Amino acid sequence: MGKVVAVCTSDRRGIQKKDVTSGHFDVNWGIEGDAHAGSWHRQVSLLSADKIAAFNEKGAGVIPGAFGENLVVEGMDFRALPVGTLLRCGDVLLEMTQIGKDCHSHCEIYKKMGDCIMPREGVFARVLEPGTIRVGDEMTIELRKGVRPWQAAVITLSDKGARGEREDKSGPAIAARLRECGYEVVEELLLADEPAALKAALMRLSDQRQLDLILTTGGTGFGPRDTTPEATLQVATRQAPGIAEAIRAASLKITPHAMLSRAASVIRGKTLIINLPGSPKACMESMDVFMDSIPHAMGLLRGDVQDCART
Repeated sequence: MGKVVAVCTSDRRGIQKKDVTSGHFDVNWGIEGDAHAGSWHRQVSLLSADKIAAFNEKGAGVIPGAFGENLVVEGMDFRALPVGTLLRCGDVLLEMTQIGKDCHSHCEIYKKMGDCIMPREGVFARVLEPGTIRVGDEMTIELRKGVRPWQAAVITLSDKGARGEREDKSGPAIAARLRECGYEVVEELLLADEPAALKAALMRLSDQRQLDLILTTGGTGFGPRDTTPEATLQVATRQAPGIAEAIRAASLKITPHAMLSRAASVIRGKTLIINLPGSPKACMESMDVFMDSIPHAMGLLRGDVQDCART
């Protein structure tokens, strides 16, 4: 259990927020009047008052809202909670959607202290149930009713697609099939065949959003710009080669060119990452191979499945 010590808003982005002592939270939007509210996954930002206090002991001298956070809560270590945690505060129900964030430009706090806690300690949430939160309100973790849907992202790698010279059909086809199977597709990205950009996206989606599944399409062949497998392997914390091997084995029954696929399948943290080929038809054939099997794998990664023995 925690206690709200500040409710902070700002009328534009990129500036520190001010404690307004209370705010109305709208479903799938955020706090009324706050510049960061919107129909996206980072509607509300939260930071532990205890982390701010520890930072101030180093001489930072910051007040609530200085890091751009909306809610400062005493007695809760948000960084230790998994994405998907439900937070109840009066009528308001929040769902954590991201842990930490990328800091693209150093703020004044970082310039003064050489450090900033928001990128690693701050978390983000979306509003599931509306209401008003006031300073002094209690916040608790609420048990989820039912199983949280699998969350996935789809990344298309294509130089021409990223330049707008070719329509991306594989990515939307993969996303549509995932949704048909009950997955929540939280992001669809279209990137050029650049390893650095793919690695950054894979790490962000795995570490900050803690997704169950990431499917990439394109960049798995012999071309000089086909670097998807290398980027994927570089972010892996564990190998999961059997999925890619099964796709190649099944694809060889369709075309001998399947032996030229260099696609990889790996694990980063609790996220399963699978490379798919570039064509929509080949993507669907590849998904035929693993769609029935990976829920068990994702359940193991999520900690929901304990027993792998066959009966």
